Amino acid sequence: MKKGKKTLINIALILFVLAFFVTPLGHYGKVFLNRLLATSPPIIEESQRSRITDYDWRLKDAEWNFFNFERSKGRVVFINLWASWKLPSEAELASIQEMYDTYQGKMDFYIITNEMRPPVETFMAKHGFTFPVTYLIIGDKMPIDSSEVPSSYLIDKHGNIVIYKKKIAKWNTSKVYALLDELIAE
Repeated sequence: MKKGKKTLINIALILFVLAFFVTPLGHYGKVFLNRLLATSPPIIEESQRSRITDYDWRLKDAEWNFFNFERSKGRVVFINLWASWKLPSEAELASIQEMYDTYQGKMDFYIITNEMRPPVETFMAKHGFTFPVTYLIIGDKMPIDSSEVPSSYLIDKHGNIVIYKKKIAKWNTSKVYALLDELIAE
């Protein structure tokens, strides 16, 4: 009887593990684990901060109209590079949405992808995200490195990079919000 119970437990455990690879349960489980393990991003020491000096950077808005990043000169700016097909991006965007809900209108948000509109619009609707999507113009010059996805930048009003985070971070934390309040009040 003990042997049969162990076998049943082992089979159930194997099926559970397999479910993470072949069913939607696995996808949601991985997103949940990424969110659970994400931490607040580190703030760069003032003496170590680099500066964006060239704001002349073309992008496209959600309607695919061109605009220039220069419109954000002198403002606090949050930039996130993401892709709808990357699981860490999906996990991170929920905290970015909360930060956007709290700080929209007080600072500029550039949630940037290099994808085409249809998959992005489907992804946004599926997840209920309302932050503005910005589209990268591949091949154009840009003041940041777009090769690491996901990655994020927080830039102060003087162009200093206050936070640079490769991979996923948790943006809806009291530490980040206190920093944003301070940067916006400058």
